[in-house]
Formats: sequence, C-alpha cells, structure tokens
Amino acid sequence: MTVPARWLLLCALIASGNVVSQAQQSERFGPYELHYSVVNTTFLAPEVAASYGIVRGRKRAILTLAVREHLGDRSETRVTALQGRTWDLIQNQTLDFLEIREGDAVYYIADFKFINEEWRFFEVVFRPEGADQTYTFEFKHQLYVDE
Repeated sequence: MTVPARWLLLCALIASGNVVSQAQQSERFGPYELHYSVVNTTFLAPEVAASYGIVRGRKRAILTLAVREHLGDRSETRVTALQGRTWDLIQNQTLDFLEIREGDAVYYIADFKFINEEWRFFEVVFRPEGADQTYTFEFKHQLYVDE
C-alpha cells in the first residue's frame, strides 16, 4: 500500500511539535515559491518511512521540498533539474532526492545524517519545469537528536 505524500509530510510536521514554524518555511524565486522543511526521521511512523525507503535513526533527517508557481490555482510545479548538498564542520553529503507525486501535488524528499546540535548548511539548485533559468537556494538549520 502506498502512503500519500501529503500524509508523509503531515506526519513529519505534526510529530515535530512545531507545525507552524516548520510548515511556513518558504523562499520566493521570481514567479516560483520553494517550500521546505527539515525534520528528524524518528518523527516518521515506521511504516511511512519504510514505504518511501527512508531509514529512520536518531541522527538522520529528511529535507522536503515543493515548488509552486504563482498562478491563479497555486499548483505545484514539477522540477526538471534538482541537485543538492548538505554539510557541517565535519561531513559533506550529496542529497539524493526522491520525487513523490499525488494527483497534482509533487514533492521531493532527501534523507541525510547529522551530528547533534551542529548547524547543517544546505544548497539546493533547481529548475522548475518550463522555467528559463536555474535557481540556487541556501539555508542553515540546527538539528538535535530525538531523545
């Protein structure tokens, strides 16, 4: 049985205990808006994580992305090119994104390892379908081991 992508995202956000700040993270790139969240994989139900091939662990997290074009229907936009990486003072990791589609909704998720209380830096390079240019987004996020 396939678990819908919205269910994955909802489970992650609700379990984080910080729904408002997690759900409202976004950045505008011309006519596009990139929505993102970072949560520990331990917040995912084991069956949800397994259905997407996500390894749960105290020092593992996921980055979730969705791109929307600002049109009348505010529909999600497919990304035709997507690369990412994350790093801290010790480790550097390439982000391998999985595309998830549910009806018109399109999400991208990537899991990664982290060190407790370290700041993780992220760089995502993406090109929305139909766009004339590629955009680069950088941010940092501090993660904590779920005790």
